[in-house]
Amino acid sequence: MDLMTLRDISAIVDPIERARAVSRAMTEQQGITEEAARVRRGAIAEAREAGHTLEEIAKALGVTPGRVSQMRKGPVAKAPAAPVSQGPEVIVQRALPTDPVTRGSASLFLTEAERQGIRPGRRMLYVGVEPANDHVAVCLRVQPGDEIIARRKMMTANDVPVRIATSYFRADLFAGTRIAEPEFVKPSLQAAITALGYAFGHAEETLTARPATRFEAETLELDPGEWVVQVLRASYSTEGTPIHTLETICAATRHIFTVGQVGGLDEF
Repeated sequence: MDLMTLRDISAIVDPIERARAVSRAMTEQQGITEEAARVRRGAIAEAREAGHTLEEIAKALGVTPGRVSQMRKGPVAKAPAAPVSQGPEVIVQRALPTDPVTRGSASLFLTEAERQGIRPGRRMLYVGVEPANDHVAVCLRVQPGDEIIARRKMMTANDVPVRIATSYFRADLFAGTRIAEPEFVKPSLQAAITALGYAFGHAEETLTARPATRFEAETLELDPGEWVVQVLRASYSTEGTPIHTLETICAATRHIFTVGQVGGLDEF
């Protein structure tokens, strides 16, 4: 579906006909996408047979070797059920809520991944000031568009990108501190926040499944149509001050979320 097709559809006066035309175009687009993925899998297989390594193919495609491995596997078979899973090569577990010991470690992701036998990696994408979007502004109790400090990094599992995690802080509280400095804060963000005199009070976590934005799809190397799971954690001090908002964008097909209960309150 190109831009010209969308413009033609948008010009249809009857709203029902316009909706039907969009549905037809989307169905056609899905078919093209699936066929393109099949052709790509064949091309990668042919390149491998010709002696090219995963690293060489990945470099040519501008992705990671782990992502090339995923491309080779193709989509998950819907039916009949296969005895062996055809799912993504990498599956990372994400516990909700997070165990306090794990959250208090140098890195939640590194700790969780290592326990699961996965080779974790991370790199900083951005540290600086940016305008607060609507949902982060609510968590930090600032106005949308106000300048806040953002620390954005990407996590990989066995070289496959799986998460984008962004920590947001109020500029009026943390500008000029280690929180606003580039690179990773050592020994941890938790330790740096505590050193500034803040004691943890409570946190609220919200999980949302939605289509990926263009930035998320490109950074996580998602195929067209893949969704993400957004975990938004707003943390407050014992005085109720909004200290840290963490937005984690997880590639939905590369995660399993385990949800726990508060101890002693489980019921059938």
